[in-house]
Amino acid sequence: MKRQYWWLPGSISLLGILLLTVAPIIALLVQSNQQGWSRLLHDSYLHHIIWFSFYQALLSTALSLLLAIPLAQTLSRRYFIGRSLLLRLFGLSLVLPVILVVFGIVTVHGRQGWVNQLLQALGFDSVGYLYGLTGILLAHIFFNMPLAARILLQNIESIPASHWRMASQLGFSSWQLFIRLEWPSIRRALPALASMIFMLCFTSFATVMALGGGPKSTTLEVAIYQALRFDFDLPFAGMLALLQLVFCSGFLLLQYRFTQPAPKHGEYQSATLRPDRTIIRVRAWDALVLSICLGIFLPPLLAIISNGINPALWTALASSTLWRATLTSLIIATSAAILSVVITTGLLSSSRYLRLQLKRKRLANLMEATGSAILVLPAVVLSTGLFILLRNIADVFTLGPILVLLVNALMALPYGLRTLQLPMEQVSLQYNRLCISLNIQGWQRIKHIEWPLLRKPLALTFALAMMLSLGDLSAIALFGSQSLQTLPWLLYQQLGSYQMVEAAATALVLLLLSLGLFGVIEGVLGGKDATTH
Repeated sequence: MKRQYWWLPGSISLLGILLLTVAPIIALLVQSNQQGWSRLLHDSYLHHIIWFSFYQALLSTALSLLLAIPLAQTLSRRYFIGRSLLLRLFGLSLVLPVILVVFGIVTVHGRQGWVNQLLQALGFDSVGYLYGLTGILLAHIFFNMPLAARILLQNIESIPASHWRMASQLGFSSWQLFIRLEWPSIRRALPALASMIFMLCFTSFATVMALGGGPKSTTLEVAIYQALRFDFDLPFAGMLALLQLVFCSGFLLLQYRFTQPAPKHGEYQSATLRPDRTIIRVRAWDALVLSICLGIFLPPLLAIISNGINPALWTALASSTLWRATLTSLIIATSAAILSVVITTGLLSSSRYLRLQLKRKRLANLMEATGSAILVLPAVVLSTGLFILLRNIADVFTLGPILVLLVNALMALPYGLRTLQLPMEQVSLQYNRLCISLNIQGWQRIKHIEWPLLRKPLALTFALAMMLSLGDLSAIALFGSQSLQTLPWLLYQQLGSYQMVEAAATALVLLLLSLGLFGVIEGVLGGKDATTH
């Protein structure tokens, strides 16, 4: 692309983003009439939905952080066999499809799950605690505790080694170490981390829909889906979607308000520098913390794998429905990932020209912020807007695959922008003058300069977008039908009808696809040593 056309890719990307976001929001505004908003004041069930949405998100956030803080402390004190593998597994929770984890949790904590099997073997009665608030909390802790622990561990490890040596010389106790060294470092990260986890839990859809267990444990996201698919109450669905949009916008503003840059130090602490690591009661505490946290985190992962080792599974794997859903998932996920990468690179190529060549930083920031604005528009809200916008124009379910693809591509944009923004600017800073002096532009610049240097971050962006789309349940829940089934939607239906053998087969295929494709994309598309960056 010639330099005089620097504005073209960004303009096309911006136009696409605005059309796919502003138009559905306008449709929601038009659809949500005065009668719908009056229910906000008088409908006691709606009040319960709003209250429960906040309550479960607040409780999930508090429990995730209360477990993550001592877990991060323990991991900073202990260098044991399997520690690096455990940290990799913690990162794995970010890319695993939600419905896959729900399957693992049902296998462990359900009526016929491992916990009840153990209780019966010990002579106790089985218990039913999974469906409802308890199940939602278990799933949210599974996802958010490892994320929070990794972030807090990085903060603890950023404490200078000189501080630990000084604390050792002064004879600080374990509690004094926490108050004087660890807590100030943890406290800097907590507001932004808490607001991020709260927003993730508040907008949780698949978890609540699968484990909510009924109207008593319904959130706004699930209520939107029910209003559209079951009641076809468009004004009510539009009002709920706009309400969700307002809440998410407020959460995102709070998150940006509380986010602080991480402190930079020249040296990092080592576990060997901690004076409390040899104290017996601290060892016992660390063992207890690891036991509790791993008891929550590891069994669902093991359940997904162990259920795959089942003789009856081979019959389920022969199902044509399973492989049609697999093919549909692959087509939609690949297409969504390609579209997301195209939009992301188009937006960033124009914004970096604005920032670096034209020195228009504010305009560049605004362009990138437009792409990140999708964070305030959950997939259920966007899908609802598209449903209302297109229902009188075309058959929404016929357009289902395209709409699911578009929603998934947009949902991956913020992750792509964060992954590619800095590498693309660094390439321009280092090689732009050389390209101008040698008149390297257009395809030649992409082939010889951009692609070799951006191959790894591009592969990561593509892999993340594909994983997000592969595990999506929000968009497919609204646009899915008997002729349009993806693996997450098929797994949800099988769990709902207690087809556990068939669900195990679907979960196994989804797990293998998620992990296999992520590794293959990073390794092949990203080139040699891509996975080490």
